[in-house]
Amino acid sequence: MRVQVDGVCWSVDGQPILNDVSLEIEPGSLVGLIGPNGSGKSTLLRCVYRLYRPDSGAITLDGEDLQRLGSRESARRTAVVLQEYPTDFQFTVKEIVSMGRNPHKGMFDMDNDQDYRVVRDALGQVGMTHFANRNFNTLSGGEKQRVIIARTLAQQAQFLVLDEPTNHLDIRYQLETMELVKGLGITTLAALHDLNIAAGYCDAIYVIDGGRIVASGPPQQVLQPDLIEEVFGVGSAVSTDPLTGRPRITFFLNGHQNGPQENGAQAHHANGHAAAVELEAPGGSAF
Repeated sequence: MRVQVDGVCWSVDGQPILNDVSLEIEPGSLVGLIGPNGSGKSTLLRCVYRLYRPDSGAITLDGEDLQRLGSRESARRTAVVLQEYPTDFQFTVKEIVSMGRNPHKGMFDMDNDQDYRVVRDALGQVGMTHFANRNFNTLSGGEKQRVIIARTLAQQAQFLVLDEPTNHLDIRYQLETMELVKGLGITTLAALHDLNIAAGYCDAIYVIDGGRIVASGPPQQVLQPDLIEEVFGVGSAVSTDPLTGRPRITFFLNGHQNGPQENGAQAHHANGHAAAVELEAPGGSAF
């Protein structure tokens, strides 16, 4: 599915939040949306999955205006994974995943053999088959994220929207979640907090700041020190991982860089503590 956002504006109480935002997601690609807190990332996603209606502009899915689709048809095409889940879910894993079938069913339709098969396949695809009868609330953060992704698979949507899917996860679950999402091959728009995660997994990146898109393109083109300093207010050293070919970013507070070390650029605070932020990429290389 090809997704286009064309000149979208959105405001609240007369205060502009999104200003003439445009982006395009090619079929099957993973596009990252990055920017500082309050830049408009989540607001844009809410427009994309129809929680908010833009003041102007258009969002199209394979050329069809999103606002012209009925809610059920929209839910068949777009699946959403949010940052937080309700903490009072008293459902099993299998029941949570089965909720993904709702857009395909009438109000009084019972689950049938096809629904059971789709749910079973979705659980298998995310490696959660053996957790099917576990209470959702007993799972770890990474396991819950897998279950929610399985629910989107059961939904059989062609477009996936992720709002900071690695938030609150430890490094292993961050990497496992992104590997899983990347491997799905579904057209995906993901708001990401971690620039190294974005660099390691995204086909393209859009940078939003002050409600406007200020840069876009492949990670190696976008993630440059000048832009990182301008948008995020920190210094950085950007290198290329010799194994992945992807950018690898080390961050430092301006004025606190001690310069490159033998094992690569390493930044330190004045008190000697490392300020660098790097993640281990699959296969043992940092990106």
